[in-house]
Amino acid sequence: MAGKLYLVATPIGNLEDMTYRAVRVLSEVDVIAAEDTRNSIKLLNHFEIKTPMTSYHEYNKYDKAKVLVEKMQQGQSVAVITDAGTPGISDPGEELVRQALAAGLEVTPVPGACACISALISSGLSTRRFAFEAFLPYDKKDRTRVLEEMKRETRTMVMYEAPHKLKKTLAELMEALGDRHITLAREITKKHETIEPMMLSQAIARYEEEDPRGEFVIVIEGLDVKKLEEEKKNSFEAMSVEEHVQMYVDQGMSKKDAIKQAAVDRGVPKRDVYNAVMK
Repeated sequence: MAGKLYLVATPIGNLEDMTYRAVRVLSEVDVIAAEDTRNSIKLLNHFEIKTPMTSYHEYNKYDKAKVLVEKMQQGQSVAVITDAGTPGISDPGEELVRQALAAGLEVTPVPGACACISALISSGLSTRRFAFEAFLPYDKKDRTRVLEEMKRETRTMVMYEAPHKLKKTLAELMEALGDRHITLAREITKKHETIEPMMLSQAIARYEEEDPRGEFVIVIEGLDVKKLEEEKKNSFEAMSVEEHVQMYVDQGMSKKDAIKQAAVDRGVPKRDVYNAVMK
């Protein structure tokens, strides 16, 4: 009989967040695949878990996944843990799950702490729909592309950032998204936890005066489409019809297309714009 793959969430700072089920599963499986065995041994020792560990991390995830799948096919059960939080959420786990499912193995989540969800529910921003952005890409081209996508995102966004990169990231968010409501969650569940709603501009001003400390989760207000359309409509109404059409002509549109677009912007028949321009 094939073994199972368990995805076990572990505390992100407070050991009291370890669940009874997590302790039981980690004690009962045949092997624990840990992101960093040196870090995880402290957790296992605290809960007196004696299960042997093997390393499973970003740099061996493909080859080690094959080894772990073979173990499960031979009847052994495997639990995946990361340094903190939920496997697969900006941490190793995804590739092993993919290979396990492809091999027809059973995958079972053991829920628990997750910095993303903890920050989101404490943010005061909409939780109905959200997008998890993890860390911004390191590559400049990819980073620019993601920021451009975030600019148009209407859902609440959640991302992670390290303290030494926070100032740069806040500045880039401001440039790409404009001033938005955000919540900065720092050191979640730890002694110096802070969860503070503010404007993006206020966050930038704060960290011009002090150095960021601790790990951050940034929760960002999504694009308010209705507000944007209203502001756009108001800006169009401040122009004359002739100025509105000329704006599009200056951007390279034909006069015919400019008249059509101006009519759409102003919510009026195309003929009204045509008559105003051609009179």
